[in-house]
Amino acid sequence: MHQMAPSPAAFKSAGPLSGRVRVPGDKSISHRSLMLSALAVGTSSVEGLLEGEDVLATAAAMRAMGAQIERGADGRWTIHGVGVGGLLQPDQALDMGNSGTSTRLLMGLVASHAITATFIGDASLSKRPMNRVIDPLSLMGAEFTASPGGRLPLVLRGIAPAIPIEYRLPVASAQVKSALLLAGLNTPGITRVIEPVPTRDHSERMLRGFGAALTVEQDATGARIISIRGEAELRPQHIVVPGDPSSAAFPVVAALLVAGSDVVIENVGLNPTRAGIFEVLRLMGGDIRFVNPRDVGGEPVADLHVRGSTLTGIEVPPDIAPSMIDEFPVLFVAAALAQGRTVTRGLEELRVKESDRLAVMAEGLRAIGARVEETEDGLIIDGTGGEPLAGGATIATHLDHRIAMSFAVAGLVASKPVTIDDMAPVATSFPIFEQLLCSLGATRE
Repeated sequence: MHQMAPSPAAFKSAGPLSGRVRVPGDKSISHRSLMLSALAVGTSSVEGLLEGEDVLATAAAMRAMGAQIERGADGRWTIHGVGVGGLLQPDQALDMGNSGTSTRLLMGLVASHAITATFIGDASLSKRPMNRVIDPLSLMGAEFTASPGGRLPLVLRGIAPAIPIEYRLPVASAQVKSALLLAGLNTPGITRVIEPVPTRDHSERMLRGFGAALTVEQDATGARIISIRGEAELRPQHIVVPGDPSSAAFPVVAALLVAGSDVVIENVGLNPTRAGIFEVLRLMGGDIRFVNPRDVGGEPVADLHVRGSTLTGIEVPPDIAPSMIDEFPVLFVAAALAQGRTVTRGLEELRVKESDRLAVMAEGLRAIGARVEETEDGLIIDGTGGEPLAGGATIATHLDHRIAMSFAVAGLVASKPVTIDDMAPVATSFPIFEQLLCSLGATRE
């Protein structure tokens, strides 16, 4: 994937935001729907797939390994699967672009097939360490030749049959858990992952939906023990992807912060392992109502009715962090406008995302007038009590889509423009972000 020329921008709000909008499909569910459909025997279809660059990288990789994947004119995707164990040797390197999820999950898939794959990515992805997946997959028999520090480019030599393992996650990571479960699909016997802290459970829900023999139990300490029986035969499915709660977080925070706003965001996935951001914003006094709650394809969904609110700083409970890890950048913006102090802890994971999100958010928020203290594992933010931030700075986003969108929201409540150095990376997860924000009443400068 080529690197696009930087696209700087600033956003402002002339008055309250209002309207009904729909955010793109959930990124986590979109990735997994393509992968599992490609491993089913027969034809699956997916509606509402997120058509961002990250998910398209997953589609391209599954095509390169033998699956037939087509997008219909109506936006519905059709996948003809090759069956578990049926992946083919790719002819060329698998280009993951900026997608850490694609990379780690596909490493799991490939690890238990007798094929060799080379993984490459853009400059940002190539800085991200892959050892947390390499280590357990190596125990299953896969071999890796990685760049220094366990980074891309890397070559993975899979093995079949792989060795089933029992693995306790050293850090909470849905990606590592999912990689091991996907590797376990083509591994004889039972592969077990022990998860001391619950993380997003889309893989477990979807694997069960496709017919895999998967069980989840709790031990005496409260850890989740997830077991999958290998050499599975997956059945094709029709999947409707709910709206991505990580994407919905941006218009939600914008509507809360801009006084007088009244916005409805339709069809948002509210999986409890993902929806922590809405719970925290409500604890801060945010007026967010869940309207028309329903179940879509095993995932809870509702429309979010959000009104402008006066927020109050809180201590964010560390145990909620895994259910909103990607939403902390925009929560930090909300905290910067709240009354009083917001304290966050247990966020070491944010230092190894597309950027060091703790350092980058702290630096950017200070540059536009927020009072922020950076700690080893979080930020402490003293809010303005609803007064606008000063603004007047250009933010270095470090090719990180969530940093770019967070400061676009901050610009709506700043006295002087907040310029984002590059909005182009937003296409990885939320291609219609600017259009959606402007449809609610924001303007781009």
